[in-house]
Formats: sequence, C-alpha cells, structure tokens
Amino acid sequence: MEFANALAEEIWSAKYRFQPAPDEGDASVDETIDRVAAAIAEAELPETRDAWRARFEEALTDFRFIPAGRVLAGAGTDRSVTLFNCFVMDTIPDSLAGIFAHLREAAVTMQQGGGVGMDFSTIRPSGSAVRGVGAQASGPISFMDCWDSMCRTVESAGQRRGAMMGCLRIDHPDIEAFIDAKRDPRRLRNFNISVLVTDAFMKTLAAGGEWPLVFEDEVVRTVPARALWERLMRATYDTAEPGVIFIDRVNAMNNLAHCETIAASNPCGEQMLPPYGACLLGSINLARFVDRPFSGGAALDEEALAEVTRVAVRMLDNVIDISRYPLRDQEVEAKAKRRIGLGVTGLADALLFVGATYGSSKAVTHTRRWLEVIKREAYRTSALLAQEKGVFPLYDTSMLDRPNLTSLDAETRALIAGHGLRNGCLTSIAPTGTTSLLAGNVSSGIEPVFAYSYTRRIRQPDGSTREQAVEDYAMHIWRREKGDAEPPAELFVSAQTLTPSDHLTMQAAAQALVDSSISKTVNCPEDISFDAFADIYVEGYHLGCKGLTTYRPNAVTGSILSVDAPAKAEAIEEIALAPRAEALDGTTYKLRWPESSHAVYVTINDVPDGDGRRPFEIFVNSKNMEQYAWTLSLTRMISAVFRRTRDVAFVAEELKAVFDPRGGAWMHGRYVPSLPAAIGGIIERHIGGLDHPHPHPHAETAPTAKATPPICPQCGAASLIKVEGCANCLDCGYSKCG
Repeated sequence: MEFANALAEEIWSAKYRFQPAPDEGDASVDETIDRVAAAIAEAELPETRDAWRARFEEALTDFRFIPAGRVLAGAGTDRSVTLFNCFVMDTIPDSLAGIFAHLREAAVTMQQGGGVGMDFSTIRPSGSAVRGVGAQASGPISFMDCWDSMCRTVESAGQRRGAMMGCLRIDHPDIEAFIDAKRDPRRLRNFNISVLVTDAFMKTLAAGGEWPLVFEDEVVRTVPARALWERLMRATYDTAEPGVIFIDRVNAMNNLAHCETIAASNPCGEQMLPPYGACLLGSINLARFVDRPFSGGAALDEEALAEVTRVAVRMLDNVIDISRYPLRDQEVEAKAKRRIGLGVTGLADALLFVGATYGSSKAVTHTRRWLEVIKREAYRTSALLAQEKGVFPLYDTSMLDRPNLTSLDAETRALIAGHGLRNGCLTSIAPTGTTSLLAGNVSSGIEPVFAYSYTRRIRQPDGSTREQAVEDYAMHIWRREKGDAEPPAELFVSAQTLTPSDHLTMQAAAQALVDSSISKTVNCPEDISFDAFADIYVEGYHLGCKGLTTYRPNAVTGSILSVDAPAKAEAIEEIALAPRAEALDGTTYKLRWPESSHAVYVTINDVPDGDGRRPFEIFVNSKNMEQYAWTLSLTRMISAVFRRTRDVAFVAEELKAVFDPRGGAWMHGRYVPSLPAAIGGIIERHIGGLDHPHPHPHAETAPTAKATPPICPQCGAASLIKVEGCANCLDCGYSKCG
C-alpha cells in the first residue's frame, strides 16, 4: 500500500511505525497493518485466527478503518503500553491521603499512554474547616495544580505528554474560581477543563432564579444563575475554556445507567466514563467509501460501509482482551462492560464528494443516513458476538429500554432481545487529527475542512528545511478529476467560513445517532458578539448536544493560524555598510519582566536615512547574568540585520512569535509569550515612532503585544490549530489533547 503523500509517510514513521532497532520492526506500512491485524486476531480461536486476520488486514488496508493511535503504535509490540486512549479516574476522596493516592494512579496511567479525566467536585471548597488539624481546606483548584505539575513531569508512552480533563459541577462552591482559573495563562496548561451543567441549572437560568452552591448537601451560598452563566460564558469567550458538559443528559442517555453513574469525561470530551472507565477508539474513514466523487452519480457504498463496521466492532472488542491496563481496576471495569468507541473520520470530504455543503440540510440528511448504517450494524454485530462469545458481564435486559436502543429498528432489537449484547456502549466520535493525516489528510472526525491547502516545512537531516504543499484529500481528488477547474466556493466551505449554527447543526445531527459523545469544536469569528456567542451554548443544549467546546481567537490562547497570510518578500533590499559614527542618537527603554528580579534595558540607536531615520544597532542589558549569553547573541544578530537592510519590521514580527514553554506574562493588560517577544514589541514601537519625537525617551515602556498564533512545542512553528478540542500542528503533525 502506498501513502497518499510524503506527510502521511512521515507521520507513520514518526508515530506508528514499530522500529525497536535499525533493520528491525516495520519495514513498510503494510507490515504495520500485518502486525496490528495479527495481534488483534490473537483473541480469536486458533482454528479461525488466520481467516479473521485476513479480514482485519482488508479493513485496515487503504485506511478504510483506522484504529486509534495507541492500537496502531502498540499492538503486536513488546512495549509496556496500554492500547486504550482514554480513562476516567476513580472518584477522588475528600482526604489528603486519598487525593495523593489518586494522583499517583493518574501518573501511572499517563506513563503507559492513557489520557485521564477527573471530577474534582468531591473535594471540599476552599476555606472549609479541616477537622482534627485546625486548618482550612485549600479547595479543588489548588489540588488541580498538583495534577498539572505531575503531568508536566510524566512523559506518556511514545512522544506525547499526558492529556487531562478536569471537571467541576456547576453547584460546587468553588465554581467561580474554577471558571476563571485559565484566565491565568500559566495555570492548568496541561488540562482541558469543563463545567458539569445540570438540567436544574438550565431551568433556573431560564427562570432567572437564584442558584444554590452546595457541598455534601449543605448550601454554602446562593448566586444569581444568570450572573454565574455570564461568568462562564465570558471566560469561554475570552480564553476558549471551560467547556460545558450537560451531565444529566449524559446519564439519562447512557446505555449502562443501570450499573454506573458518570461524572467526568476523557480529555477530548467524546467519552463520558464512570470511575475507572476506559474506552477503545477507532474511526471508519467515510471518504474512502464514496464511488465516483464529484460526479452526478456520486454515492457512498452503504454495503461496504456496513461490512467494515461489522469487522471494526469485532476488532475493537478483541483489543479489550489483548491490551495491557495501567491499573487492575481499569481492567476489571473494561472487561465488565466491554465499552468501545467506534466513530468516523473524513465526513466533510465525503460530503464534498456527493455535492453536499457542510451544514446544509442535504449534509444533515447524508450524515444521518451514514451514521444510521454504522449504528445498526454495530448493534447487530455486538448481538451476534454475544451469541458467539457471551454477553458482557453486567448486561441487563433493561438496556432495551434505554434511548439509544429504543430508536433501533425492529429486526435489530429482536436480535438483541434474543442474544443480548457483547458491548455496553458502541459508538463515539473521537478526534482524529494525526490519524487523518496518516490517511492522506482527510477531514478530521466530523469537523469541516480547516484548510484546503497550506505549506508545511520539513526539516532535513542536515538541519535545513524544505517546503511541501499539503492538500486536503477532497481537494486532491478534485484536482485529479477536474484539473485546473476552480472548485465551487458554495461547496468548498471551511471552518473559517461556516457560521456557529452550521457547526451546531452537524454536531446535533450526529449526536442523535451516537451512544457516547462527540469531540467537536465550534469555531467562532473573533468579532462575534458576546450575546451571540453565549446563545451557542443555549442552542446546543436545546438541540440535544451532550457537551460543547468553542474556539474564538483571543489574547490568551492566540489566533488560529491564518492560512492566507501574505507572504514575506522574497528578497530584502540590502544597503551599503558604512562605518559606525562615534556618537549616535537613540532611545533606551526600561522593561520589567515578571520572571526577572532585575529590569532589562533595551537601547536602539538610529542613523539618518533620506528624510527620516532607521535603526542601526540594538543593545540589551540587565544585571541578570543568566540572560547574558542569549541577550548578547541577540543584540549582535539584530544589529547585523539593522546595518544591512532598511526593511527591518520583520525582526519585530519574528521576536514577537517566540514562545517560552515555561509561560509568558501579562503586561499592561496584554499577554506577552516570552521576554524576546517583549523585546520585539519594543522594536516594533520604536520603528513606528521614528518619524515622531519621543516625549519621554527614557520612561519605562511596555510592549504592545497582540495575540500571536499558538506555537507548536514540538517544532516551534506558529502553526497550531484547534480542532475537536485538541491542538494540532499543521507543520509537523504534533497532536495533543489537554
């Protein structure tokens, strides 16, 4: 099997290829598929193992079915890792010993590759009395800081850092502090956070009533529901977090309500799980099932879709038996309910192929039809597996009365009534950022296409870089079929051109046919009004969504990468070097960086240039000797540029994009991502003021920092985008949920 493009091959080699030593392991992607299929077939009886292995290989070929990355990377290897992507940890006890015992369990889980979710609502609020020691409780948010610090330290399997979800109920007395926690750009950086919103709160909100904040059945105080909701919406509007989980709906719709209560989700929000809950993920690539794309007869092959669904359910069920588990309690929980999360990817591309604009009524109709095929075949397969291998241990006939099962057709319900089910929950739509790239850059999950084309920088062995054009899979097929014909703008919509209502319409249509939940980001324009933004969440609640995540460019998390940003000039006008004059005029700026106990002084000297002036050199000085080497290097390099060209505005742009992994700082109401970025802001201000006198040339000056695009922690490029609740790099393929 050949890769669709060089990016897909690089993703495979970096993330999913098993190569314990040179000349060992997977020599090709076909060998990766063979390894995974063989490992999963080990759960079959010896006499049928070869036959199932062949069927598994067929489903995996051409990336028609894509198991989650943990399965691709770990199945059939000797690595001590779990094949489950996500877990929710046990209920956290309200005691110091219990809290830190659970912190340890989360660390062990992340070390083996699992993302974790926790509900912190069981920890007493800040200021509560701690009996027996005469102290006051510090509250759940302070303990979340402990988890955050641990996550920075523990590297999970492969090259990924651990991902976490932190949840708190809307009625917890510390809910306001939780809502505002991520306004601090240095706090809880390894968490996604979500507020667990109840039906009772939404009713109180609609009535404009008072809302009680409660701990252990005791009302601590009351607040206006509308004021609390506005506080939540303002935080999300400004910083893209917290997300919202409609927790009562989650439990009301849960197939397994007879034996569990859910209080948290996995890091990306598509799996609402009970204590010690775990889920396997895998996605059917809808883009591979459309015949004659972009033609009048284009249609998705529903029989082929049904067949791959049947095979995929069996594969995921087998993985439950062959996987390692970080904790014994997680294994017990997984095997007692045999929960799987079968989803889709490539939906937006498949819709393009059949001429349906994302968000339109035609797109909704196709989405429902395709997901109905998957749901029906998944439940039928699980019933037949129950007949062959046995029902899951906690199966109960009352499940037939649960909402997800009452909507099934009569034939499928009869099959379940006769045989039971092998799996407690079957469907979910997970984020598929990296695996979608592996499959040829198909659209991710049920998200719209983010960018139809962009340029990716690839680092070479000698340290140099080359540029490579990357196209969305649907655009690639359009070019192949239509040549240079311009794609119709009304069909080729993107995450940037769609309205929030378009996003919600698609999420709600899919949610009605999915057992668990959906990882989906509602992208919003930066200039959306606050009232319109807040309405998204109310509309999502009434449309039946189980949770919502939005993203609006903001000063804390930055702006989504602009794929149409104007290119820099190909060449820079050089000027003749002249000897430095004995004395130069300039300006010295005093900069106080919060992380340094000593002020930083930035001096920029100018020389005459035609009718104006231009920068000639820069000096950066401080008593902080830890900064000496890099500030000296910086001043020499920037001065060399200043002396050789008139167009130096790009120097400020480059410096302002520098990201400090330890975190930046708020300065005069603006977030500055690093000290070099602050210096870049000074250069920008200085250049802008060269034609005007400086009224206070030696006064302390703060940089004017705008929201910079998020910086990828793996390759350093300003190329992070936010999709499906996860950060994904368009340059190197890095992906992180949390």
